[in-house]
This record gives sequence, C-alpha cells and structure tokens, in this order.
Amino acid sequence: MQQQRGFTILEVIVALALLATAGVAVVQSSAVHINSQDRLKNHIFATWVASNRLNEIQLENVWPVKAGHKGDVELAGHTWYWQQKVVKTAFGEEMIAVRVEVYRDAGYQEYVTELMTYIGKPQ
Repeated sequence: MQQQRGFTILEVIVALALLATAGVAVVQSSAVHINSQDRLKNHIFATWVASNRLNEIQLENVWPVKAGHKGDVELAGHTWYWQQKVVKTAFGEEMIAVRVEVYRDAGYQEYVTELMTYIGKPQ
C-alpha cells in the first residue's frame, strides 16, 4: 500500500492563519502610508497658501499691517482659509511679526499649518 503525501488539515489552517495575518498587516501598512501622504500633501498646500499671503502682505506695503484679517483661497481643488495675526516685537513700532495660520474649514477649527515673518515699518 502506497502512503499518500499531503498536508494535514491542521497544517492548512495554520498556513491560512499566517497568510491572513500577513494580509492584514499589509493592508494596515498601506492605509497608514496613504493617510500620511494625504497629510503631507495638505501640509504642503497649506504652506503655499501661508507663504503666498505673507508675500501679498509685503507687496501691499501697508502700515500698520491689519491684525485679524481673514480670507480664503482656492488651491489644488480645495478652499483653504487663512487668518493673519500681528505680534509685537522687542523693536516697538519699527518692526512687527505677522503670523498666517491656514485652516481646512471655514470655521477655522481644523488647523493645518502656520508661517511667520517679520516686517519692518516702511520708511
């Protein structure tokens, strides 16, 4: 009588469990990667919005810079909301710091990033 070769049901179940565990790990890793890519993309776009606003402020050359000014801009298929804040510096009236914060929502709740620059009083 010839002996049959093959896997026992227990070996098959163990192999399937290992494959299922590996599959779940791959799916979770992919989800984390996609989520972090989306956050990075949003951070880059928000940084562009803030940088553009700071450049606009410098080109406007208006003194004093308006504190609490808010606005929105379309970029990459999304509306980005920004607000600027003016911070006093140790230089008194001669120089201020302007901080632009960028949000994803009109309620200014979902904070994405901020940029700050220093602006001197025009002569």
